[in-house]
Amino acid sequence: MRVIGAGLPRTATMTQKIALEMLGLSPCYHMANVMGDLDTVPRWHEAFLGRKQWDEIFGGFEATVDWPGAFFYKDLMEAYPDAKVLLSVRNAESWERSMGDTIWGTFYGDCLVHDMSEAWGHVDARWANYTALMKSMWEKSGLLADEFEGAGTGTMARAMERYNQEVIATVPAERLLVWSPADGWGPLCAFLEVPVPEAPLPHVNDTNGYILKIVDLSMEAVRKWREDQ
Repeated sequence: MRVIGAGLPRTATMTQKIALEMLGLSPCYHMANVMGDLDTVPRWHEAFLGRKQWDEIFGGFEATVDWPGAFFYKDLMEAYPDAKVLLSVRNAESWERSMGDTIWGTFYGDCLVHDMSEAWGHVDARWANYTALMKSMWEKSGLLADEFEGAGTGTMARAMERYNQEVIATVPAERLLVWSPADGWGPLCAFLEVPVPEAPLPHVNDTNGYILKIVDLSMEAVRKWREDQ
């Protein structure tokens, strides 16, 4: 493990994943890996309970960004003392809006992505276990507004700012890069001591992609369930 992403979900983590892989840190672990293989959820549940088997989870990976990895950034720093830490940041208010449309919406929103996710969980225990674990992680983090408080109140934006300051205070300065895609390749490549690619830095805006993925996978799960009846 060479890079530990401490940045929260919805801070251009898919852009980071692609960028790190372009720089040779491949493969890079991401939430997409978990969603693509729900049979890995029990490993993360064990980690959440304190039984952490990092080499089993990250075997073959050179970097991790997004959750679930970022949730455990302190543990990963200890497990991989030579790894550098990447804190991805964005405007806190825009982060809260993005969360409301995606992750918070999936858990609590009065919207299609919530309804489809619930349907998926009814027919696939693996997805139900995944969403239950994610809810538990977010609740423990204190970063996510609950179903009663709602998104758009500023609570999540303030929590994000507190979280970022905690990371900055926790990680030794020589081991940390605070970065956003707007900063470009330069700081990232200097931090990792690799050449700047000729290709432009990728820009992936995956809010709509997230929603459509949940809807499509939910529909596929329900269709499969119907065929098996």
